[in-house]
Amino acid sequence: MDVEELLDFEREDPLAPSPVAARKRKKVIGLDDLLTDYYKERSKNVEKEAKKPAKAPKNYNSDEDETGKEAKLSEIVNLCQKQMKEMSSEEEISHWGIRVFGNQKTPPPSVFPELEDCSLLQSFVNGELNSLVGLTAETGCSFLEGLLINGWLSRLVFKCGYLEKSIATWTFNMMLYSSKEEVSSSACDFWCSTLSPINEVGKMPIKIEWLPTYMDLKRALETYGFLFNFSSNPESVNPGSDGKGPPQNIGSWFKITAACCQVRDKQSIFLTSEAEELVEVIVWQFLDHQLQGLSVVMYNCMQSALSYFSADEWNTSCAKIANSLACRIPRDLNCLRAVECISGSDTHSKQLRSALAFQILVNCLEKKATDEEGILNMLISLNVKEKDNDFFKMYIYLVLTENWLLYDKKLEDKPVIMEMWGLFLRNCSCQISSMDLRSYASKVRSKASFLLQGTCCK
Repeated sequence: MDVEELLDFEREDPLAPSPVAARKRKKVIGLDDLLTDYYKERSKNVEKEAKKPAKAPKNYNSDEDETGKEAKLSEIVNLCQKQMKEMSSEEEISHWGIRVFGNQKTPPPSVFPELEDCSLLQSFVNGELNSLVGLTAETGCSFLEGLLINGWLSRLVFKCGYLEKSIATWTFNMMLYSSKEEVSSSACDFWCSTLSPINEVGKMPIKIEWLPTYMDLKRALETYGFLFNFSSNPESVNPGSDGKGPPQNIGSWFKITAACCQVRDKQSIFLTSEAEELVEVIVWQFLDHQLQGLSVVMYNCMQSALSYFSADEWNTSCAKIANSLACRIPRDLNCLRAVECISGSDTHSKQLRSALAFQILVNCLEKKATDEEGILNMLISLNVKEKDNDFFKMYIYLVLTENWLLYDKKLEDKPVIMEMWGLFLRNCSCQISSMDLRSYASKVRSKASFLLQGTCCK
């Protein structure tokens, strides 16, 4: 054996590279391939569903299913609403609101020939400076209107300390009948500033040759179309309904009326009977929705009118006003509005509010009881559990009794009345179920519960 010859195991070289097997090239999967596979799989599912029986339930949500569910839900909701309405027996109840203005009349003429001869205008015409201005009697009205708008007319009247009749009547008519808002507002400011010093202590009022009367104010309301012939069933209107109303001058009417009432200590302009009718007119205008924007002006006018009465006159006048209003105001939410519009904190306001609430309550109960205990006994006897119980009327009774007792100081010495009032509140609060769906039942229950808490705290 040749020494240099390789052995058998040496002939095998494990490190020798073996022939490289041909690698398979992987295929790149693109988006198009994925979409193709997806649609193939979906088409297979569609074919399977098509082969199933027609009555087999669907295992996917379709638009038809959603539409059917919505229709079924809507039908159930309508059925529930119908059943609730039948259970509650709710009736349509109108809101407060009375049309107190009708057709407007033609205002008086704005031409005042006597104005050309007034001394104030003549002083300008005959003045030395008039040669530069060229003012004549014919152009005098326009000149005075300019002075009125600029506020100079008021200054000149105060400087002279004298207000002529022609100037007074002209400005009064411009205030209540002028279609120019600037002229009407300026004339109103003129009259308010003219009358205001009369009410101030320590100041001598200017000499006023003419003052407006109640008939002048009443004539203005008649021109505006105010319906003075109040009836027990006036024409009610819904809030926001189109109706005939007063012109823009009604705001000036309230302001001049308040100013006239405030000068009673120095100059009595109205008779007591006229002042009583004036209060009634103001209350009626509170019932017109079209005047809600003038609530502040109307409130000031109401306070001035109530303060016009002396202490000796008030007790008799208060009863007359309350009786007159109670007989004509409808027994619905309008009567509550009439009571609540008398919202002053002075003695006259409280007494009138209490007296009016009491008289309306007596009329609502058909005058079956006219004294305090009799009225409360009737209220306590009302059975709130009866199916035919009218909770709307009961709500009216509740609010009227609240205003009557709250502001009647004479009842403070009658604890029996307050005990009966508390019993009535407990009946309304405890015997009316929170699940009672009858009309106004929840309002009566809530109102009584609130009032009962205040009564218990006293």
